[in-house]
Amino acid sequence: MRIVDLLDKKSILIGAAPASKAEAIDTLIDLQVKGGRIADADGYRKGILAREALSSTAVGEGIAIPHAKSDAVKAPSLAAMTVPGGVDYEAMDGEPSNLIFMIAAPNDGDVHLEVLSRLMTVLMDEDFRARLTAAKSAEEFLSVIDGMEKEKFPDEPKEESAPVAAGGFKVLAVTACPTGIAHTYMAAEALEKAGAKLGISIKVETNGSGGAKNVLTDEDIAGCDGIIVAADKSVEMARFDGKKVISTKVSDGIKIPEELIKRIEAGDAPVYRHSGEKTERSSAANESFGRKIYKHLMNGVSNMLPFTVAGGIFIAVAFLIDTVAGAPQDANFGTYTAGAAFFKTIGQYAFDFMIPVLAAYIGKSIADRPGFLVGLVGGALAAAGATFASVKGDIPSGFLGALFAGFAGGYLMLGIEKLCDKLPRALNGIKPVLIYPLVGLGLIAVLMCAVNPFMGIINTGLSNLLESMGSTSKVVLGCVLGAMMSIDMGGPFNKAAYVFGTAAITTGGYDIMAAVMVGGMVPPIAIALSTTFFKNRWTPEERKNGAVNYIMGLSFITEGAIPYAAAAPLKVIPACAVGAAVAGGLSMAFDCTLMAPHGGIFVFAVVGNWPMYLVALAAGSVVGMLLLALFKKKIKNS
Repeated sequence: MRIVDLLDKKSILIGAAPASKAEAIDTLIDLQVKGGRIADADGYRKGILAREALSSTAVGEGIAIPHAKSDAVKAPSLAAMTVPGGVDYEAMDGEPSNLIFMIAAPNDGDVHLEVLSRLMTVLMDEDFRARLTAAKSAEEFLSVIDGMEKEKFPDEPKEESAPVAAGGFKVLAVTACPTGIAHTYMAAEALEKAGAKLGISIKVETNGSGGAKNVLTDEDIAGCDGIIVAADKSVEMARFDGKKVISTKVSDGIKIPEELIKRIEAGDAPVYRHSGEKTERSSAANESFGRKIYKHLMNGVSNMLPFTVAGGIFIAVAFLIDTVAGAPQDANFGTYTAGAAFFKTIGQYAFDFMIPVLAAYIGKSIADRPGFLVGLVGGALAAAGATFASVKGDIPSGFLGALFAGFAGGYLMLGIEKLCDKLPRALNGIKPVLIYPLVGLGLIAVLMCAVNPFMGIINTGLSNLLESMGSTSKVVLGCVLGAMMSIDMGGPFNKAAYVFGTAAITTGGYDIMAAVMVGGMVPPIAIALSTTFFKNRWTPEERKNGAVNYIMGLSFITEGAIPYAAAAPLKVIPACAVGAAVAGGLSMAFDCTLMAPHGGIFVFAVVGNWPMYLVALAAGSVVGMLLLALFKKKIKNS
């Protein structure tokens, strides 16, 4: 969703002169109401003030972004105003704020995450901020944003793009990450900047959270010299048959974009050969087995996340409603009041799809559409704990069963397809609609009924182990999970810890999810604090972009720390990992809980013992900041 789509001319005020932070908030709320997307102004105001009570939303550099996620919001929207004289918004750098955006987000979605990501990206540009504050009208303000979005984001058609050679774009690229929020767009932007620097025309397709954007056309592909696929999940590869393709991690698109483009220009890329009717078995023939397994897993995780996040937050809202109503916290907690029962039921429906969807998309990543059926049914059988004695089952095999079903089902279908290659050609038409699904369904049913009892025992054993852990063991677990969230900031360790946390929610392990989220929030905040209080450790460009990480961290978007980690990994990663470990351990020690699997500050209302959760977050962030100051040397003339 584009920033300009959320802004209405009526919700923009140019040249405002609020006398105080409170007056600025009231003015922005009035602008939101004029935009027509606020159902209850007082309810929305309470959400804004509750967020400001935690800490100021001024991020420094003259920017403030107050926000609230509330039932009072009918649809996502933005309000904005410029304040030429500035207003004291209690920014950490002590400077007045002259550019303020206010975000209104409904409770039934996470579109605000993409909006935050976009805002953070464009507000990094000092010239862009200057043009916004100098705008003379709402129309000009919108025009500046529209132009910047077309320049920065490859997911909308551009009026101006990289210069195109006579035969089309010389280099094409596709970027994709499991969540489709940060890595995808950061890699795309890095590749486009590198192309412009090298004077090479490039077009980048983004497979983000809103689907594929700036899609590569047949004409683009036919005329290009080569293609870079920087992705951590499966993308459509059949179209690249016969072209030179470099397949790599999405993080390489961020870290080494020039190197990748130069390899294409030099012809140093293997020719991709697509196999038959299958869509992308692997991204390249020389890809390691471990890399293939990781991409298949991430394809399942990325498609599972929307069910996890939306369903989990709905369930958390149900618990919040019953808590406010004073309902007893027994087996029926979350369904006592009518409102809670509604949210709990809908959320549980979404949550119940997690395991089948995880298995289905792992299977599809391995074996395309035939793998989807066996994965989906295998995941459903794992969730039910089906056995030969009882198809309904007794002990669900959970995430472990889903992983087994996805991988076993996918590779099972590859075997079936290989065997079916020997059938007469006359049967080719019925293979995908009859033979594959019929044989695959029968085999996955037998396999899962045989395996589920053992997987169920392991799953139950792990749950019992977590429940039996003493306070010391839980603190250690919190430290480990927090550090994992920071070690690779969106990579395999990060995703493993996150999946473990979401799996724990299904069994009531809310303390584990709390440790996971606070660990993921620390790295961007620690870096933002360091760029604020230890400016001489960072370059002017890093300091300029540092303030954006306050928003990234508070929104539980760990990827905001990646550019800094890429520039100095041996200094930034250890500092952030230790800080995240401290936060995760303290969260466990304080018995903090979290019923929602995502959201950062937007879901603090359902955090158990939230005051101490803030203490854990602050302590971990400060430790990370101090270690960054210790590890990084002062930069001369900074």
